[in-house]
Amino acid sequence: MKIKVIAVMVLVMAAIVIAQVATSEYYYHPEFNKNGNGLVYAYPPAVGIIGNAKNCLACHSDKGPWKDKDKTIIDVLDKSTKKSLKQPDGSFLIEVKRNEIADILTVIGRTADDNVDAPYRNAFLYVDPTTIGTTSLSKFAPGWNVNLPMSCKIVGDKLEGYEGAKITVVPSSIRPTDVARDAELSLQVLLTKGGTEKGNALAGISNYYEKKVKLKVID
Repeated sequence: MKIKVIAVMVLVMAAIVIAQVATSEYYYHPEFNKNGNGLVYAYPPAVGIIGNAKNCLACHSDKGPWKDKDKTIIDVLDKSTKKSLKQPDGSFLIEVKRNEIADILTVIGRTADDNVDAPYRNAFLYVDPTTIGTTSLSKFAPGWNVNLPMSCKIVGDKLEGYEGAKITVVPSSIRPTDVARDAELSLQVLLTKGGTEKGNALAGISNYYEKKVKLKVID
């Protein structure tokens, strides 16, 4: 008798699960559903993670109101000194002793004197372009460990030196292992208004920026 009751309960639970799957609406990027099975979906930030997209523009628009570079903040700081790692050519240089840790802050947003409504949410992704299309799950520079190569955060952080600015501030830690070599990353940034139309990220209000980040191992 107990076996029959258990069997019935299992069948009922299975029916409920199947019904939920059949009626669910999925939020996904269409380019990552090309295997045809209709079951596997990806959600941003998915550039270079399970797909071959080279940047955010594969799914997102660059038609927002934040195209003014002079009022757009994209900075990478040394976490302890709060000093910018920006170089004269506009790139960023992160120098780390082998097997030691560099703590950085990724700062994104708009200046205090900006008259345009600030972005609601900022996203960023550090990716080594040479790893796009490979089977590696990590698309950060090979041989480098990182605890947070990407983030999507609501605007509203505070940071000394950026008083009044509408920004997000995200800490990351980077460590070159024994096999790490000098590398070059693409810092991909997306300023957005917030939510997008289901299954159609291109309908969202956003602006895309890309910066070069150089990683240097100090032996």
